Amino acid sequence: MIIIQLVLYCLLFTGMVRLSVRGGAIDGLYFYPEPVQERAIAIGLTDRDTVRRKKKRFMTSFYLVMLAALLLIVGFWNRAADFKTAYLQSLLFLEVMNWYDGIVIDKIWVGHSKFWVLPGTEDIPFVQTWKQVLKKRGLLTLIWVVGAAVAAGLVVLLF
Repeated sequence: MIIIQLVLYCLLFTGMVRLSVRGGAIDGLYFYPEPVQERAIAIGLTDRDTVRRKKKRFMTSFYLVMLAALLLIVGFWNRAADFKTAYLQSLLFLEVMNWYDGIVIDKIWVGHSKFWVLPGTEDIPFVQTWKQVLKKRGLLTLIWVVGAAVAAGLVVLLF
């Protein structure tokens, strides 16, 4: 059952990202490295305020939806009643999401899809190298150790 839940959680993650760029990759310019953002703004694809507004809107809804889904899966669906169980399950979901983002979203989807190439920025690298992915995901692995404790605490309080 946990494998199905992890797949559904990752599909929700993918759906949220896809929804954020429903008008084209430019809608997710905040996902790109700074040089790509600067060029896209300089050539008039968008402006800073629009990027800032879209990032704030997406990140707020993304974190709320993903947290709510995590709490519902661990607390309601799996009925984790104690902190340790809720913590271990939360940690598993957050770490799978972390590495899924780095490998499947960043390296495979973004790295191999023409959808993410912004006109006028083709000469600027925007796909993370494996070294960058490993460094970022390794750091986030440590951060999610704390995030899982917060999620587990909420599960115990709410369910």
